[in-house]
Amino acid sequence: MSTFDLYATAPDDPHWQIPATGTARFSWEYDAGRERLLALYQKGKDKQWDGNRRIDWTAEVDPYDPLGTPDEAIAAYGSPYWTKMSERERGELRRHYASWQLSQFLHGEQGAMVCASRIVESVPDLDAKFYSATQAMDEARHAEIYGRFLHEKVGLLYPVNPHLQALLGDTLRDRRWDMPYLGMQVLIEGLALAAFGMIRDTTNQPLPKQILAYVMQDEARHVAFGRMALRDYYRQLTDAELREREEFVIEGCYLMRDRLSGVEVLENFGIPRADAQALSERSEYLALFRTLLFSRIVPCVKDIGLWGPRLQQAYVDMGVLELGDADLDALMRQDEEIAEQLDEERFAAEERERVGEVAEAIEVGEAVERGEVGEGDEVIGAGEADAA
Repeated sequence: MSTFDLYATAPDDPHWQIPATGTARFSWEYDAGRERLLALYQKGKDKQWDGNRRIDWTAEVDPYDPLGTPDEAIAAYGSPYWTKMSERERGELRRHYASWQLSQFLHGEQGAMVCASRIVESVPDLDAKFYSATQAMDEARHAEIYGRFLHEKVGLLYPVNPHLQALLGDTLRDRRWDMPYLGMQVLIEGLALAAFGMIRDTTNQPLPKQILAYVMQDEARHVAFGRMALRDYYRQLTDAELREREEFVIEGCYLMRDRLSGVEVLENFGIPRADAQALSERSEYLALFRTLLFSRIVPCVKDIGLWGPRLQQAYVDMGVLELGDADLDALMRQDEEIAEQLDEERFAAEERERVGEVAEAIEVGEAVERGEVGEGDEVIGAGEADAA
């Protein structure tokens, strides 16, 4: 089935075109490179994985509660609109809200893939080209996975949110080679990591938990890449050039904060836009969500050297300035550990099941050899006999 048959509302245009700007840069220096960045490049190669194999796509998903997150995450929860809904209507709202969230993740991952490709083209250093080439592959995998989940498990998509689209456009139209780093690696990827993490840590469903944990393991490297490259470059810029980039960050943070209301979902359920916006502003859960979304961005912005008075004041106004002291490296390590632990738990369970099947087959074979049963007969395993 075509994706366009699954959209809740049709996109304005099947193809969004942004005129290419900037300069393609080649480097003829093939021997030298920054040790930390080359180590990250090696890690990017070592950590490649196949979404068809690593993720258990046989896991059942309730399309009317695909994410298994608390209903408080929906802005309409507890309102008169929610009270009047039947349980069937609430299930449909959960489905639409999950679809809206995951659709923005999907569109963002395609944007990240394009931005990573742009970095390969425009960044002057070969070590950065090497790493961003691995990132383009990561982002392709993420877009593939989110697209598959939406098609096969939810059966519904939403168009790209206008605020996300605006930030992607601003990032890709800028001629300066560092802007795809700043717009994508720091802002969009940083915010996505926090959004993924909040769902990963609250879902009770195994499939979305797997997807988010494994995607976050990749994204942690991407943010680290952006930090390394921009920290080195921004030390060379003038105060005026740094202020220009801080203005871009301020505008981008407001755009990303404002994209998170899900107003378009509530409008599809007959809730007037003004009421939908008011519900979003009053939601305590969403207020906490918006604050936590900046837990990866603020310390990263501070770390790369963008920390002027106007930017700090913007973060004061958003109520997130104190996040600048967060330990970003610890958060990234935690993302790695959660994905690895999930692998260990999943594959240990599969190994136990496999060992059990082998033991049962051996038991059947021995029983046949002793003449106790025929080859086509069933044998009760030791565990089943004990249970009986």
